[in-house]
Amino acid sequence: MHSILLIDDDERLGELLGRYFSNYELELASAVRPSDGLRLLSEQQFELVILDIMLPEMDGFEVCREIRKASEVPIIMLTARGEVMDRIVGLELGADDYLPKPFEPRELVARIHSILKRSHQPQTIQHLITVETLSLDTFKRSVQLDGQQLELSSSEYLLLELFVRHPGKIFDRDEILKQLKGIDADIYSRAVDILVSRLRQKLKPHDMIQTIRGQGYRFIGSHS
Repeated sequence: MHSILLIDDDERLGELLGRYFSNYELELASAVRPSDGLRLLSEQQFELVILDIMLPEMDGFEVCREIRKASEVPIIMLTARGEVMDRIVGLELGADDYLPKPFEPRELVARIHSILKRSHQPQTIQHLITVETLSLDTFKRSVQLDGQQLELSSSEYLLLELFVRHPGKIFDRDEILKQLKGIDADIYSRAVDILVSRLRQKLKPHDMIQTIRGQGYRFIGSHS
């Protein structure tokens, strides 16, 4: 069973999803207040968080910020309004995916399984990749830069691994999305740009990702 945490002030939603998830090897814990959800996350190990935007105490964006201070657990954000700006802000804060309300439970399960599959995908090829002072352990899914551990979200890690496996190759937005999957078509181009921007910030002061105008992005560096 995969452990999932839901932070949503709709108690009924937690009850319904809990029963539904049990049919798909997903065990759901739920919290209606952000403070309770953050406490559960600090006390227990969860493989994914489902986070509503409209919450008491603090909104989902602030909760996402708090989670990202201590954890890179995958996050799916829920928005009742379905506004593109909400989705963009969530991705900028480190969310891995989003789903507008109302939604079909089966779609949520499919997105969860897609993220978990990427997170637990066994590595059958080279485990250690070094590019200059950047080192990836693809078995542990950990990254070091200049000897320091980097904290990356699952989407950031997957993008970085894609780049370092193909240094010098130009990836357009469609190809990146095809490789990473899981982001809604409404903001495809913007989502890729946000993800690349976040990754660049974490790779500073190194400038390893180059923008090729009108074509896409490529990783600069060579394996060692």
